[in-house]
Amino acid sequence: MRIKLLIVLILIVFVTGIPFSISIIHNKKSIEVDLVAINEVVKIAEKNWGKVSEDTFQNSDIKQPFSIIDQLGNVIYKTPGNQFNNVYDAIKNRDTIIDLKLHDEVVGKVIILNNEQQLVEQMKSELGTFIILVFSLLMILCILYIIYIYRTVLKPFQQLQYFAVNVARGNLNMPLNMDKNNTFGAFSESFDILREELNAARQREYESNRSKKELVATLSHDIKTPVASIKAVSELMLMQAKDEKVIKQVNTIYSKAEQINLLVTDMFHATLEELQQLKLTVTEESSELLIEMIENVNYDHQIKYEPIRQCIILMDPLRMQQVIDNIISNSYKYAGTKIEITSQIKDGYLELHILDFGNAISEEELPLLFNKYYRGKNVEGKSGSGLGLYISKYFMENMNGEIHCNIRKDGFTVVLKIKLAS
Repeated sequence: MRIKLLIVLILIVFVTGIPFSISIIHNKKSIEVDLVAINEVVKIAEKNWGKVSEDTFQNSDIKQPFSIIDQLGNVIYKTPGNQFNNVYDAIKNRDTIIDLKLHDEVVGKVIILNNEQQLVEQMKSELGTFIILVFSLLMILCILYIIYIYRTVLKPFQQLQYFAVNVARGNLNMPLNMDKNNTFGAFSESFDILREELNAARQREYESNRSKKELVATLSHDIKTPVASIKAVSELMLMQAKDEKVIKQVNTIYSKAEQINLLVTDMFHATLEELQQLKLTVTEESSELLIEMIENVNYDHQIKYEPIRQCIILMDPLRMQQVIDNIISNSYKYAGTKIEITSQIKDGYLELHILDFGNAISEEELPLLFNKYYRGKNVEGKSGSGLGLYISKYFMENMNGEIHCNIRKDGFTVVLKIKLAS
């Protein structure tokens, strides 16, 4: 239903209602008092007093209902349909009361009924019925109008609000549903076009970022081949060199190549992790394998460790070696002190506590250490990518373990919690 039709219907109800109400009021007229006819009734009643009956007033011209009572209030005669009760009610109804006299003595009364009260009550009843009918019709029209407003205005805006929430949450695959007779069709359609453009732009951005990450992963992998060659040649030169100056220079080349290799490895792993291609194979292994991993990075015997409790743990040996490499290399690089490793079994985990004795970072930096590319304030003049701990956390969590750090008064501790096999 259209809004114009509803307005026209409401106007029709008002236009027809006002004249109809006026006609109801004007059509209700009281009977005029006929004085001649009343005098005639009085004379007939006085003349026939004592023998008044229905036949007495057959020739009377009076049209108003009347009653005749004696001095005791007894009804001697009343016209058909007359609801006379007593003199008291007649006075309240403002009826006309005339005395009947016989030999100058009042013997009774003629009471002429006043129908104004009856007309008022009848008019109230008819007007009340008509008003109820009009208001019921207006209420129906208003309900139809409210339904129309809801379906054409409020409902589309509710759908638009729900649509906006989905867009804000990044759900760009849900279209904006539009009814055939939507008043805001063009307006709603423009929002749906905006959603499609945003979805297309996000897809292009995703493809672009994926291409970049794949490029970084490919380059990282390609760079590692020449770096490995540089390290191999350096090792060969170290075996053949005898001059201390040459040995020192070759050692520098080898250390820088190793540094490049670590940076490229971290970058490669971080890119693979974003591409969700960094796979782990968790198996049950003996804790003795951890000793070999520690020895693999125990350069110059800088690491002091206690015997590790024998148990079966869940881990990926390759990834666990990378975690230990990252943590130990950070201690070498930033602390430059000896390293101590202790172990204990607690709450279903084998815990490795890796302690160094260098200048610890501040408490404010502690929650940020595992963020990607974050490097502490104590790294000035030292190379690094800020990916080591980030990748280590990724590995530990995917091996059902945990990693966290804490600051001591005399240094820094990294705790590795490795899940025990059940």
